[in-house]
Amino acid sequence: MNKRVPLALFLSFLVLFGWTLLNTPPERAPAEPGAEAEKGTAPPAAPPAPAAAARGEETEGEEKGAQTGEPIPEPSLAASEEHTEEMVVGDPGEPGHYRLVFSNRGGCLRELDFGDYFREVDLGPEQRADTLNWLPLVESILTADGPTGSLSLDVSPSSRPLAPGGLASALWETTPLEGERPGVEFRYGPGTGVVFTKRIRSVPGTWHLEVELEIENQTAGELGRRDFVLRPAGVVPAELGDRFYLEPRAAAVGYDAEDEEYVHDAAPAARVKEEGETLDVPVPPVFVGVHNKYFAFFLRAADAATRSSLAGARAVPVVPLEPVIADNGERHFVDVVAPLSLDLPAQGETRTWSYTVYAGPKDREVLVGDFEPHAYAISADLGFFSGISRFLLSVLGFFHRILGNWGWSIILLTICVRVVLFPVNRRSQTAMARYQKKMKRVQPKLDEIKKRHANDSQKLREAQAKLMQEERAFPPLGGCLPMFLQIPVFFGLFSALRTSFDLRQAPFMGWIHDLSRPDRLLELDMKVPLLITNFDLHYLNLLPLLMVVAWVLQQMGMPKPSDEQQAKMQKMMMFMPIMFGFFLYNYAAGLSLYMITQSSLGIVEQRVIKKVWPVDDTEAPPKKKAAGCGPFSGIMQNLAEKQKEQMQRMETMKQKQPRHRGGKQRKKRR
Repeated sequence: MNKRVPLALFLSFLVLFGWTLLNTPPERAPAEPGAEAEKGTAPPAAPPAPAAAARGEETEGEEKGAQTGEPIPEPSLAASEEHTEEMVVGDPGEPGHYRLVFSNRGGCLRELDFGDYFREVDLGPEQRADTLNWLPLVESILTADGPTGSLSLDVSPSSRPLAPGGLASALWETTPLEGERPGVEFRYGPGTGVVFTKRIRSVPGTWHLEVELEIENQTAGELGRRDFVLRPAGVVPAELGDRFYLEPRAAAVGYDAEDEEYVHDAAPAARVKEEGETLDVPVPPVFVGVHNKYFAFFLRAADAATRSSLAGARAVPVVPLEPVIADNGERHFVDVVAPLSLDLPAQGETRTWSYTVYAGPKDREVLVGDFEPHAYAISADLGFFSGISRFLLSVLGFFHRILGNWGWSIILLTICVRVVLFPVNRRSQTAMARYQKKMKRVQPKLDEIKKRHANDSQKLREAQAKLMQEERAFPPLGGCLPMFLQIPVFFGLFSALRTSFDLRQAPFMGWIHDLSRPDRLLELDMKVPLLITNFDLHYLNLLPLLMVVAWVLQQMGMPKPSDEQQAKMQKMMMFMPIMFGFFLYNYAAGLSLYMITQSSLGIVEQRVIKKVWPVDDTEAPPKKKAAGCGPFSGIMQNLAEKQKEQMQRMETMKQKQPRHRGGKQRKKRR
């Protein structure tokens, strides 16, 4: 394998880890003593007005609305005490098999668990039937303002007269809904002449929840537009806590009618500051919500009339009363504030707005098949090389249909990528081998020039340039082509394997039961002292260690370069696999499998293929064009010609320079 290819891979890793380190989650400032207690006893603050929420500003109207001092009317329709409603909907093995927990406090969805996706792998039938093992998509955490809830509705300044006490903390009346689409109906009358109704239904056989908001104007007076705030998903937990994929993420997609394209924006929870972050998409957004690595909770309008009610999207942090600590550090949470503009109907009339929630896996076929704009959330996960990633995923899926195992499919895909790039690698190796052989022949002449012009650096450079031009000993720029080709492939495959839903809890062989996580051969639960801090070593992961061994063996098999600088670079790179092995210790098993296969193929090429089919290092006969490959040879030829012209010009100027005999040159009179 060309020695530039490992360098390209290492440079790719440097870029990747540099990006990760530069974008580490911000540390939260410690709270003052007693601040949590005071905050916990304060009444919940009202959400910002929709226009301000979309711009990230605070309005005086919000503060005045909360401190008017006017008496809050007694609710005309409300529950007397707080309670929850739990139900299991859907059929096992079918989409929409959920466990749902509703609360009448704010009329919201507290929890949503998948009935066919689980927290751990290799569970027995009895364990799968236990709802404690079901995977949560939406859960509730305790904050200073109380427990979080999804699909909660609250007022803004323009709608506060309709519900002076707010809607997010009110006790709504709850009625279970039976039939083909089970769910709940919440009703609340603030005593101001209006009645709010919210219905949340599941749709068995789909990954959908239906949400209906209804306002009945009994005696509220004049009709008109009022602003409200909807919080779709609070909160979606992180699936894995992968350091290479910050989760969960608030996301929104809007449609730019002028450019006729969709615009996506997302905000990882770990980066959302205390004041929140506006999701910059055209209004009205096509959908808003929160997703983690493998699952999504996206809300969209069910019809065109309802879509006009969505007035923006803003990511806001959700701060628990006590930090939630996982194996990889503190967990962060995020919610989306979706401002709503709803028209208050005329007195005696009722108006309804319908929304659809996708609560399911981020399987591309399922997610995009449900709603095409969902594809932009998938593309954002794949990053800049999403086109290459999608192609590699399609090839990977084809191999899986043949082999039935995602691990062997990754190995076969790596072999195919290597075979496809082999002709380019071979051409690069040939060019580099010829260049190195020529440099060995030219090196004695260069050493002689160094001795001859040891005291004149300018003549030394001129003589070296002249010799290199005469010998046409220019580095073949075509040798860099495989590096430029493999970097997009590497990043594309990295993103594909990093976020592919198919690898979640996919077994390979032996002790590897989940290709999306580290292989975890043995549980250690120990601390390893380092120079700066202690490293928590919870498991013995074998694949990263094998990956380091393969990298070292591949480096040891590299030919020794004749150039002194390249030799130093090669020695330095011998230590890099160990360093990267430390950073990649908690690498997903699927990605480690790819890197092990890639390095193993490089070793086979070094030890077997090059012996059976040696690289031709015979110097090519002189040509008019400079040595090189493809379009780069013309560039080198032009550079050589320009350098020659410059040298001739300098020589001519030296000959024309006047010589002055004795004394100093007289200054010309003006």
